[in-house]
Amino acid sequence: MTVLVLMGAGALGFTAFGKLKTDGGFQDPAADSSQAQELLKSQFGGENDVVFLMSAKSGTVDSPAVRSAATALTERLRSDATLVDFTSYFTTNAPPMRSADGKHAIAVAKFAGNGDVESLRNAYDTASGPLDVTIGGRAAVGTDIGAQVGSDLALAESIAVPIILVLLVVVFGSVVAALLPLAIGAIAVLGTFALLSILGSATDVSVFSINLTTALGLGLAIDYALLMVSRFREELAAGRDTTEAVVRTVETAGRTIMFSALTVAVALSALLMFPLYFLRSFAYAGVGVVIIAMVSAILVLPALLAVLGPKVNSARLPWVKKTPGSVSAMWAKIASTAMRRPLLTGAPVVILLAIAAIPLLRVEFGTPDERVLTTASETRVVGDVLRADFPSDDSKAMQLVTRGPADVTDYAARLSQLRGVESVATSTGTYVDGRSTGPGNPAMAAESGIQRLTLATGYDAHSTAGQDLVRTVRAVPANGADVLVGGEAARLVDSKAAISSRLPLAAGLVAISTFLLLFLFTGSVLQPLRALLFNVLGLSATLGVMVMIFQEGWLSSWLGFTPLPLDTSMLVLLFCIVFGLSMDYEVFVVSRIKEMHSLGADPRTAVTQGLGRTGRLITMAAVLLAVSLLAFGTSGVSFIQMFGIGSGLAILIDATLIRGVLVPVGMRVLGRAAWWAPSWMRRVHGRVGLSEGPSPESPEAPDSPERELVKV
Repeated sequence: MTVLVLMGAGALGFTAFGKLKTDGGFQDPAADSSQAQELLKSQFGGENDVVFLMSAKSGTVDSPAVRSAATALTERLRSDATLVDFTSYFTTNAPPMRSADGKHAIAVAKFAGNGDVESLRNAYDTASGPLDVTIGGRAAVGTDIGAQVGSDLALAESIAVPIILVLLVVVFGSVVAALLPLAIGAIAVLGTFALLSILGSATDVSVFSINLTTALGLGLAIDYALLMVSRFREELAAGRDTTEAVVRTVETAGRTIMFSALTVAVALSALLMFPLYFLRSFAYAGVGVVIIAMVSAILVLPALLAVLGPKVNSARLPWVKKTPGSVSAMWAKIASTAMRRPLLTGAPVVILLAIAAIPLLRVEFGTPDERVLTTASETRVVGDVLRADFPSDDSKAMQLVTRGPADVTDYAARLSQLRGVESVATSTGTYVDGRSTGPGNPAMAAESGIQRLTLATGYDAHSTAGQDLVRTVRAVPANGADVLVGGEAARLVDSKAAISSRLPLAAGLVAISTFLLLFLFTGSVLQPLRALLFNVLGLSATLGVMVMIFQEGWLSSWLGFTPLPLDTSMLVLLFCIVFGLSMDYEVFVVSRIKEMHSLGADPRTAVTQGLGRTGRLITMAAVLLAVSLLAFGTSGVSFIQMFGIGSGLAILIDATLIRGVLVPVGMRVLGRAAWWAPSWMRRVHGRVGLSEGPSPESPEAPDSPERELVKV
């Protein structure tokens, strides 16, 4: 049955790639800039879709041979039925369409329908004759990013999967056991692809959700399967038969996995609170892949284990004489040292993480443009030339549109007097410093009376000055007219506002939900608070390192990206993913510590043996998940690189410094109060709480020889 469902999910899932969006998703649909964009599209045909960069191989674009070739190309483009509103320097001789050095000229156009950038490139990209032609623009950005995501996915998986398989074989010492996590990973990934295909038919879903699906699906499935298989092998080693071992595995590890998955799903579900469909897409993919991985681990995997029984250890590596255990004397020793000397071991870690977090104080925010692509991308080439050689780069301009008929003459004149405004073009004239300097463009007034104004500025859209100018323009009275301000800078301002206005609520939801889940799991009030504090510390350190790498430019030449202000949406995504995965490992560790505590072990013994029995498992799970995520550091899209490197780094920090050192230190500081809760909350936990409780015959029982793992 599972095989049939998997085949159906795979067939449906591979249709997702044609349904997911490759453009946008970073704007609030209700924001002024988004409404301005819609009005511009409905009344004036919208913004240009493509830019044709025509470059002279020698001389200038006005050289006779170059101009002749460019004029012939212009005529071909004007007659192309797929393009409308075509405008070229070689028909208008407009100075803004010619570069300052005369080496380049541009033509712009909109698609008549659902245009195809690749078809245009096949037809018009040329390096023959005296003219080079490169196609970029807004539509080309989406095309190139979509193509890059597909190739990135193939490359990342070709790197990650073989490494993960080798590591799994080393960890388990058995090929059969190593294949089980990959089987669960395949179910999680293909199942989520199918879910995204269904959702993509009903609503906007970003293509970038594919990256999260593959990385998180493979990683979490490995985490959960690693925990289940290790526990099953422990139960077999303790003398239980296959049926008893499976039941006991599901009772203990299965319950831990359920709580772990819920904490991750809760953290990712907070992304649904944001209006940007880029973030909502990651919620769809993240929650879906977590739930499918959990269900597969606690339903499908036990069935496989029941069939395999002791054969789970088959195909053992020749040099492995016995089944590798999950007990780690090294992690037990680290925990013991941290419990004995909490200040000496904990203070250096806290100081290191605090120092790593300092760059977060100077973070700058932006929205993605073609600069997230490598310099080899055609779209990036066009964008770089426009920014460097065309003084009136349209990406810096603000597009204003009235929501109804309006007299814009006086309004435009006052706007042109604002600091940073070079000119304001309208249907009635072009204004500079409060005076009309040229005729207007009648096409900037729609038949409905709606007016369009183009405000030219030298400020970069991502700069503080550019964003401040948006706020200043919006504050200028428009003689009673309702004016919407659009453009790249306005979209950035509105995107930041949409995120910041909902961020406290989202963070509060994550914190409260996580607190409640951990309370139900542990019965303690202080354990969730400790976990939240440590997670914030680790997350802040990770984000600080991301500022240094992707904003300040550390490793930029090695990784091949351009340092830019950090994408606001990606920072929110990192927060939710890292927070959820941190709680994932928190549950893994605390589950075993809680077992020992419930059996009456003193705090030091409970923590030392709890970490000793989970440290190796968590470290390997973190390494395997980090491999899956860090593979996206090879991406040709810089914010996907940040997602992969940031998530992978955070997981490694959490599994080593946080879980290995700070958790024992925190337990030592709290002492027996670590499991405290008010009496009424204890009663609530007694009724509705869930926790692992080992049977008397469990290998963790106090009279077991395993208790002598470390003397404390």
